Amino acid sequence: MGVSSGRRPRRRRRSRQQPPRLPSRRRRAGRLPLGPRGLAALLLAAGLLWLSRGWWWPAPPPAQMILVLGGDVAREQRAADLAARQGLPVVVSGGSNPEYAHWLFEQRQGLPPHQVQLDYRARDTLSNFTSLVDDLRRARIRHALLVTSSDHMDRALLVGRIVAGSRGIHLTPVPVPCADRCQPEGRRKIWGDGARAVLWVVSGRDLRGWAAAHLPPWLAPAGGR
Repeated sequence: MGVSSGRRPRRRRRSRQQPPRLPSRRRRAGRLPLGPRGLAALLLAAGLLWLSRGWWWPAPPPAQMILVLGGDVAREQRAADLAARQGLPVVVSGGSNPEYAHWLFEQRQGLPPHQVQLDYRARDTLSNFTSLVDDLRRARIRHALLVTSSDHMDRALLVGRIVAGSRGIHLTPVPVPCADRCQPEGRRKIWGDGARAVLWVVSGRDLRGWAAAHLPPWLAPAGGR
């Protein structure tokens, strides 16, 4: 009979099986993380915040510059008069051709060239502001007079207060009467551009195509400048 060594056979340890990993869901390029409902809630919250700004927004300093939105030479004429009387610098966004603008501001109104800046990057009301707000913030601008036609002011002021307001810039409207040339703008156009402005502040891009495809019709941006 053999002699037992006294050692017990080792039990094999059962390896703990890791649960299978679920494939990660990658976000598709070009999609926003917010769905239409989430975006509508964001727009509502932004609107309420803007409407309540009187409670928390600090009082702005006196106007530091004049911002003119192009589209009608009457706007530039009004800005030239304001600049001559108040001594404020002028930025014309998407205005008339340089030859006419230099004649109006420098020769007719007598303003020095350094007081007037012509900027032609804008293609519509939203880009009137998005092309300039970071430049204005770097120049420490906190308060600008906004000059545009009276029939354009509601949309321009809504877009401007969202975009410029996101950079801490206050806008004071200076409407230019348009008399029989007025073309009143509908709510869809006004609020559609307002929605585009909110999306630009959130994403840093103009998501006009995305907004037209995903937002309710009354918020989707309408065509035109």
